[in-house]
This record gives sequence, C-alpha cells and structure tokens, in this order.
Amino acid sequence: MLVLRSSPASPFGRKVKLAALELGLMDRIEIVAADTTDPNEALRQQNPLGKIPTLVLEDGTTLFDSRVIVDYLDHLAGGNRLIPAGESRFGQLRLQALADGIADAALLKVYEGRFRPETQRNADWVAHQDGKVTRGLAALEAAPPSFPDRPRIGEVALACALGYLDLRFAGEWRSSHPALVAWLDDFAARVPAFEATRFKG
Repeated sequence: MLVLRSSPASPFGRKVKLAALELGLMDRIEIVAADTTDPNEALRQQNPLGKIPTLVLEDGTTLFDSRVIVDYLDHLAGGNRLIPAGESRFGQLRLQALADGIADAALLKVYEGRFRPETQRNADWVAHQDGKVTRGLAALEAAPPSFPDRPRIGEVALACALGYLDLRFAGEWRSSHPALVAWLDDFAARVPAFEATRFKG
C-alpha cells in the first residue's frame, strides 16, 4: 500500500485524494493523518520539510509536494490522464500553479490568525496574501477554464482551492465571482469525487 500523510482540511491533500479517485487508485492508498506542528511526528523523518501531503511508497521512498505526488499517480495510472502530454500540458500546469498559489496564500492567512497572537499579527502581510488571492480569482473569473468529460490537474487544483476558500472564509469570494461559482457548481456536478473528498469536520 501507498501511504498518504495529510490532514482532512488540507487543500493540497484533497487535491491528491481527488486525483487518486479520478485515476482509480484510491484502493491502493492508506490515508494517515499527520500533525505538522508535532516535533515528534514521523512526518519529519518522511519529509524533511515536515509538510503535507507526503506520499510514502511501498519501498519506503517518499514523494512531496502535491504536484509531484499527482504526477506520480498519473504515471501509475498509465500517464496522460490528469496531466496531458504535448502542448496542452503546460496550460494545465500553469492553471495548477495559479490554483495552488491561491490556496497557499489563503493557507498563510489562516496560519497568521492561528499561530500569532492578535497583537502580533501583521496586517501588511495579510494584505499581501489577500492580493494574491484577489488577483488570481479575478484572472479566473475573466476566463474560467473549460474541461472535457474528465477533469485534468488544473481543474482539480482549482476546485480544491475554491473549496478551501469556502471552508476557511465562508465563501466570501462567491458574491463577486459569479462565473467561478457557476464553474465550481458544474465541476461538482460532473466530478463526484469532489464531494467525496469534502472536509466535513
């Protein structure tokens, strides 16, 4: 079995789980929760960065981050499934990078509130992260991505980023991004794995 070290609310862990479901590989993966703040966690031996998601292969080798893990899963499934070959590959990787950047900025905002006392929080830092999210969403609202019958990695990453904004920021993005709301509704209707990987805690 492959072992996925993650946490239920991680947008990047969700991306890997959604990808595994779409590729028909979930029955080969055991999901083991990880606490990135625990200095005694085995995660820090499995991934020197102590970050999630981390995938432990059957021979004990580990892969990280989510982009590398998804590339590996696509390879296991025969390739050219979530990550297309040829020129279209780069558009998907670009969309994945944009979506991951939105999720990462949102995550940094969450961490600022979670790990710093209120008197030590940096408003400029939060505004800097907000700017990344705002610009990223604006670019996507202007041109929501289309996808064929099955989603590719860019669309998977975007759905998970938007899902994370819903989870942590009560869907504040929705009122000013109607095209993206419609896109996500369509994605959820066409990709049951999106609901199956939703954090319900």
